[in-house]
Amino acid sequence: MGGHDAGSQHQFTGIAKYFNSYTIIGRRNCVLATYASIAAIVLFFKLKPKKQAAVTEK
Repeated sequence: MGGHDAGSQHQFTGIAKYFNSYTIIGRRNCVLATYASIAAIVLFFKLKPKKQAAVTEK
C-alpha cells in the first residue's frame, strides 16, 4: 500500500541510474538537463556574432 510498485527496488545502471522516471532524483535530473539545454541554446543564439553588412564603395 505504499504506492506504485512499492515492493521492489529498482537497480539502475549506466545513464538510467541518473535519468529515470521512477525516482524523484531521476526526474529532477531530467528537468535540470532540459533547462540546461534550453539555456545553452538561448545563450548560443544570443552570443553568436552578428553578420556584418558588406562594405561597398561608390
